[in-house]
Amino acid sequence: MNGIRDERVVVIATPEVWMESAALDQLQRVAAMAGCRRAVGMPDLHPGRGIPIGAAFAFDGVIRPGLVGGDAGCGALVVPVRRPKHSGDGLLRRVASETEGAVLPELSRETLLGAAWALGPAGLLALDGVPDGLVALVDQLAVPDGLPESSLLPSGAAFADQLGTAGGGNHFVEISEVTSVADHALASRWGLERHSVAVVAHSGSRQLGAVLAERWHDRELRAPEEQAAYLADLAGCIRYARTNRVLLAWRLLSALGATREAQLGPAFDLVHNGVSAEAGLAQGACTCFLHRKGCAPADSGEATIVLGSRGTVSWVMEGLGNDRTLSSVAHGAGRRMTRSEAVHKLRERHRRATLTRTKSGGTVLCDDPELLYAEHPDAYKPIEPVITSLEAAGAARRVAALMPVVNVKR
Repeated sequence: MNGIRDERVVVIATPEVWMESAALDQLQRVAAMAGCRRAVGMPDLHPGRGIPIGAAFAFDGVIRPGLVGGDAGCGALVVPVRRPKHSGDGLLRRVASETEGAVLPELSRETLLGAAWALGPAGLLALDGVPDGLVALVDQLAVPDGLPESSLLPSGAAFADQLGTAGGGNHFVEISEVTSVADHALASRWGLERHSVAVVAHSGSRQLGAVLAERWHDRELRAPEEQAAYLADLAGCIRYARTNRVLLAWRLLSALGATREAQLGPAFDLVHNGVSAEAGLAQGACTCFLHRKGCAPADSGEATIVLGSRGTVSWVMEGLGNDRTLSSVAHGAGRRMTRSEAVHKLRERHRRATLTRTKSGGTVLCDDPELLYAEHPDAYKPIEPVITSLEAAGAARRVAALMPVVNVKR
């Protein structure tokens, strides 16, 4: 369907998936870079600033920070919830209250930031004054770090203030209901029975990622000392981003009244923008650097999630560890309109008063009127062909669908 004949390029998309030629051109340009062993375009592939979004790249002995971009560590955290205490209009009021202002205002900003950068979510456990519910969430998550030591933290007071905030773009935090289950045994093991609740946080490293991009952008890293320096910077951004997602989720868990360990199911966190050293990738004996840009891990037997657009389902899937797809899946539905195009077109199509309610009956809390248009579901591809494409390619298989009940962008 794409006309690409380069054997290094793999495009995961059935004929039902609309794919921009500009995104395919960008994918092929990356595949032509020195050291590229494979470039995999996901069904959510769309053009970025010279680099396509929704792709995974395997490079032999080379790290290219520009492929990660300015939101290093961006990803998604999913927390299944057992027996939430609050619902209905009271829940909306609590969500609005819990997501206002700075997170953990009683803690020193400098101390909180240092813990997030150096240790990630585990750093919260060493801080005095952290609520028991937040400690329970960190204990439940138990994300294996596996990262090198973080570099020296960049200076900037704003970095601390941005912890516990989703930020702009397609980032959000939401309360979802499990509306469909494809694998009941696995869904039950993962705490995702039908009609149960989950909190989903999609965010990243905020302005820290922009600092990293400015420092390393357009570099081609081959020397081990340069690679180590970049990976140390990246590790700090990933740890910060993971902490940010934990704090976002905790705010909504507090609104749900679900802050006890017994109320939390097996949580999982995925990084969409990052680099890792992987042995034997792309049918080679070498150790490649796997770059993901808006692309989720899908390791064999592990939980992953493909995010829907506001008001449409996200699918929790089981990864199949497929080497052809670089053990990756789409991280979302993928844009079919640029943000400026969406604002222009959808302002004429939708009244603002209708944008805070979804077709499924959910509620959207958003402080930025422009984002209500820019992130409308009409600006995105439909999710079903994306999921079907991933299954057809043997990248992952669906387990449970999550429908947003309350979506927060503030």
